[in-house]
Amino acid sequence: MENLKAGFARIDITPPIGHNMSGYYHERLSEGILDPLLATAVAVNDGKTTAVIISADVLGLRQEFCDLVRDEIAKRYGLSREAVFISCTHTHLAYPVTDLSDERYHELMLSLTDKLSGLAKMAIDDMKPSEMYTNSAETPVDISFIRRRKTKDGKLVANTGKFDTSVETFPDGDADRRVALINFVRENAPEIAIINFQVHPDVVGGLELSADYPGFVRRTYEAAVENSLCMYINGAQGDTNHINVETPDGELKAGYEFSRHMGRTIAGTAMSLRAMAKKTKATPIRAYQKNTNVPHNKATEEELREARVIVDLHESGRDDEIPQKGDLIPILNLVVSTRMVKLENAPDFKELYVSGLSIGDFAILGLPGEPFTDIGRRIKESSKFKMTFISCCANGYEGYFPNDSTYADGGYEVLSARYKEGTAKKLTETGKEVLDNLFFAQE
Repeated sequence: MENLKAGFARIDITPPIGHNMSGYYHERLSEGILDPLLATAVAVNDGKTTAVIISADVLGLRQEFCDLVRDEIAKRYGLSREAVFISCTHTHLAYPVTDLSDERYHELMLSLTDKLSGLAKMAIDDMKPSEMYTNSAETPVDISFIRRRKTKDGKLVANTGKFDTSVETFPDGDADRRVALINFVRENAPEIAIINFQVHPDVVGGLELSADYPGFVRRTYEAAVENSLCMYINGAQGDTNHINVETPDGELKAGYEFSRHMGRTIAGTAMSLRAMAKKTKATPIRAYQKNTNVPHNKATEEELREARVIVDLHESGRDDEIPQKGDLIPILNLVVSTRMVKLENAPDFKELYVSGLSIGDFAILGLPGEPFTDIGRRIKESSKFKMTFISCCANGYEGYFPNDSTYADGGYEVLSARYKEGTAKKLTETGKEVLDNLFFAQE
């Protein structure tokens, strides 16, 4: 074996019932628990460097909060901050930590900081000699679809499953249906699988806390593969969902059982990959983060005056009075107005984290928000590593990162995007730089 060691740990991070789950532009207080929210950690060491990958069933964690957690773990256990990689599955039936000034989340933030720090230590203590195997393939059935669609005349239509399916539409891009697997086979200890796929975890719906399909991925894999442990990393999923518009009406398209189907599909693909996985070089371990400044998508003074009126109507419970503005239906008028008001006092530029971690011939590249599929695909295609994962909501959550070509079309993701057109190009270029740095540092 090489000098690689790998360890695993998992804890429950389910909050008390009654916390806000965010999303959908109205308060959503949890009323129960379908299944627990979990945080999973994998620690690796090559004899010199230790790194920790964490995946949490959380909607998103702001960059500033991730800084606190990464610094705490680095300080306690002698790691560099760059070697602490925090990813969120982005389940919509969990709480967010996207506003550090929101008092509703103060206790949760303190608790989560301690929990994630302790989780890292548990994974480090569990490290055993290991070999690494990798493989990838597409799912046998389609469970990820581009949710931005266009009519023949170029009109954008959001695929929520509720539009007029008698009107012919086409997806505005191609979904990435590839499942990727790395598997650590350890001496006298359960093997550790890390599975990477990309689709929005907004399948179950309702007001009960749930890990959504990522939870089913983990449970299905561990139940089927004897003596195994599983982590799930969600990829570039900003413009995808689970809804196939060609599915006949009346057939299951969402809900807990459909989430189970998706989890089983991803886990089943990963199990097939495991059987044919190839041993891959697993040292050295490298970590590198490069930050890039991007301009906030701020409004003019005139736009702000109009936006404040719309936001005031919403906050006073008068959503029925929000008007349509041009082609913007009332809810999209609220979306764009909310973004404008939130960014009113923001600086002109924001430094976004692009985080990379490599383990021999494998690398994971993290973006601090929800990148569109094409961003992830371009970065993966440019990678010199034999296996590359993309992680959304990694070491931060800064909203949507749409393709630059989509800004002219509008739509929910573009209208709510905190950063201007050109951000996708910067993130893609920076992602390639990070991966190149990691690759050539090994030589």
